[in-house]
Amino acid sequence: MATIAAPPRAAGQRDHRVLSIVGLCVALAATLLFLLPFIWMVTTSFSPESEIVRFPPQIVPHSITFDHYVDIWKRIPFGRLFINTVIFAGGVTVISLFFDSLTAYALARIDFPGREIFFVAILVTMMLPFQVTLIPIFKLLTDLDWINTYQGLIVPRATNAFGIFFLRQFFLAIPQDLSEAARIDGASEFRIYRTVILPLAVPALLTLGLFHFMYNWNDLLWPLIITTETNMQTLPAGLALFMGQHVTEYGVLMAGSILALLPMIIAFLAIQRRFVQGIATTGMK
Repeated sequence: MATIAAPPRAAGQRDHRVLSIVGLCVALAATLLFLLPFIWMVTTSFSPESEIVRFPPQIVPHSITFDHYVDIWKRIPFGRLFINTVIFAGGVTVISLFFDSLTAYALARIDFPGREIFFVAILVTMMLPFQVTLIPIFKLLTDLDWINTYQGLIVPRATNAFGIFFLRQFFLAIPQDLSEAARIDGASEFRIYRTVILPLAVPALLTLGLFHFMYNWNDLLWPLIITTETNMQTLPAGLALFMGQHVTEYGVLMAGSILALLPMIIAFLAIQRRFVQGIATTGMK
């Protein structure tokens, strides 16, 4: 007796369903693999020290302790370091967004002699390693007596070549007709920048702001060089104290890392839609 073959359409739907299930499983496995270090960090912060150093290591602890979260406040001035980090990262973000957007506006919307040369020169600075300018900047800050000060931390990072490039690409996508209409109405360039361009560039500004804030929040080398006093250090420098040459206190270190990570998570969740929008539209013309 001859078998009846399945209709081509039904077979195609079944194959599509199988591929969707396989793709979902692969995506879940990749997500779990990506989140594994974070999961280990969270479980380690709640694990007793005896279980952290046990071999073979275990992801899920047998017992839960909050001692590490208590110790992090006793061992270092965590509150002070947290405030310093907020002032440093927040100050750099706000000031850098202002100067980056001003420079990007001039390079994207104002036609002046040598504009392309200035833009290329800014791009060239992105190729210089940070360590090349570290010693000259440190010498300059020492002469200004800005070591162990907030201005010493913030001012050298008042602008960023990547931020200028990022915002310039976004500003180029904004129709020139809007600026021309404002000029006909008698608006100055700064008013056009403030009332026309910036409101349209909110997704890009939020995206770049998150980049700036995250980079400076997690930066270790720059605050470690500029600050020598404990009350002026930032969280990464304070947490580095628990990483000794021979012994690393993983429990306290992970607890402090979790607390330091929370502002980043909150900031991303607050602007995630605008963040994706800014990434998707930057560079479109």
